[in-house]
Amino acid sequence: MRKGWMMCLFLFSYGWAQAQEKTGKTDMQELIQEQFQFAANQYKVLSRQVPPDRMPKTYYADRNEVETSDTKWWCSGFYPGALLYIYEHTGDTATLQEANRRLAILEKEKHYTGNHDLGFMMYCSFGNAYRLTRNPAYKRTIDTAAASLATRYRPGAGVIQSWNASRKWQGPVIIDNMMNLELLYWVSDNGGDKKYRQIALTHADNTLKNHFRPDYSSYHVIDYNLQTGQVLKKVTAQGAADSSAWSRGQSWGLYGYTMMYRFSRNKRYLRHARNIAVFMLHHPNMPGDLVPYWDFDAPGIPNTYRDASAAAVMASALLELGRYVRGKERKTYVAAAEKIIRSLSSPAYRARLGENGGFLLMHSTGALPLKSEVDVPLTYADYYYLEALHRYKNWYL
Repeated sequence: MRKGWMMCLFLFSYGWAQAQEKTGKTDMQELIQEQFQFAANQYKVLSRQVPPDRMPKTYYADRNEVETSDTKWWCSGFYPGALLYIYEHTGDTATLQEANRRLAILEKEKHYTGNHDLGFMMYCSFGNAYRLTRNPAYKRTIDTAAASLATRYRPGAGVIQSWNASRKWQGPVIIDNMMNLELLYWVSDNGGDKKYRQIALTHADNTLKNHFRPDYSSYHVIDYNLQTGQVLKKVTAQGAADSSAWSRGQSWGLYGYTMMYRFSRNKRYLRHARNIAVFMLHHPNMPGDLVPYWDFDAPGIPNTYRDASAAAVMASALLELGRYVRGKERKTYVAAAEKIIRSLSSPAYRARLGENGGFLLMHSTGALPLKSEVDVPLTYADYYYLEALHRYKNWYL
């Protein structure tokens, strides 16, 4: 009798858990579809405020003005990339037409060698365009962009130089640069020069060696002697202090090493990504909604700015990281990403239709020490938010 009762209890509990999981999946499916449809409508508002030869950058509510950039700005690829994610999930032809118009003005930047940002600029845009269409012209653009990015590789130091030398530093490399390795590795794996793969691996290895502290937090900027590889100094440009954990930088590192594991299957990269995730998720200054303050060590916490862009990058990275682990760890990463998505989709962070200049998310922080783009919408916050929605729908529903 007791065995029968226990079996009934087990079957009831199992059935209840299955029903809850199904309800949760249905709820997320509806939320994701709603966000993509909102994005299609909201970006029509944004597109009307951006001149044909420019890209959106941010919006300032105090003067009701959308700030734009030329196509050389490091964020120029995020807007067309976001449009392509929206089109992919809505089939909205006006959105595709807008994406094509912006790709057309961006294409010339495949030759740009002024900094390390070709991955952000050309892979987030043309990479998505090629993934969706298999248009060979898009692949040629990506291939050329990889060749341009490779010109910034410095063999003596084994790194891709982020910014040019100045009175401030000789050979700066920032943690953000991990994101641009995707362009190089993808091209190498898809018929391009094999040296691009080696550049990506060498850069990732030296960044792992020099950028990270024992607790797996990252410095923002490492200044190298580019001839010898000697580390000259470890500093910040956008964080609260040289020794602090600038939040978006931690997200770049998490995303970058997860992506590098995808390509290389080097377990060292996977271990490193997992350790970064632990640092972020268990940090005592991580808010309950998992949208970080602009720096984990920012003065004034909790009375300081959040960074929705750091949260969006983190969510997208955690969803990929969840694919490479199992059991409880996988559930932890996916649950955290889901919580971030729900937070960003709430009225606390997602704008209302027609507001916020046409951008999707509010409350990002670009570079607070420079008093630049503080508590505003940003194109990369929108892009990685949409990518997180895309990944959750494709991988976990």
